[in-house]
Amino acid sequence: MTLLALLLTVLVAVLHVYFLVLEMFLWTRPLGLKTFRNSPEKAETTRVLAANQGLYNGFLAAGIIAGLTLGQPVLVTFSLICVVVAGAYGAWTVSPRIFYIQAVPAILALVLRVL
Repeated sequence: MTLLALLLTVLVAVLHVYFLVLEMFLWTRPLGLKTFRNSPEKAETTRVLAANQGLYNGFLAAGIIAGLTLGQPVLVTFSLICVVVAGAYGAWTVSPRIFYIQAVPAILALVLRVL
C-alpha cells in the first residue's frame, strides 16, 4: 500500500471518530448545531438518534483501525466499502454534501489501495 493510500485510509478513520464525537457528545452544543444546521429544539428531540448514528460511525472507524493495526487488508477494504455505502445512503436520504464529506475520501482511499 502506498503512503498516500495509507494516509487517506487513516483520514477516513479519523473523520469517523470526529463524526462520533460530533453526534454523540456535541449534537446539542454550538459546534454540533452549526455543523448539522440544527435548531436547539430539533437537536434535543433527535439527540438519541444522533448518538446511535455516532456509535455506528465509531464502528466504521474501529474496523479501519483494527484492520490497519492487525494487518488485515480485507477488513480495511470492507470497512471502507461500508463507509462508501453509508455516505451514499446519507447523501440520498439527508444531504448530498454527506457524499462528498464521507464517501469521496473512502472512494479515493479504496482506489489508491487497489492501485
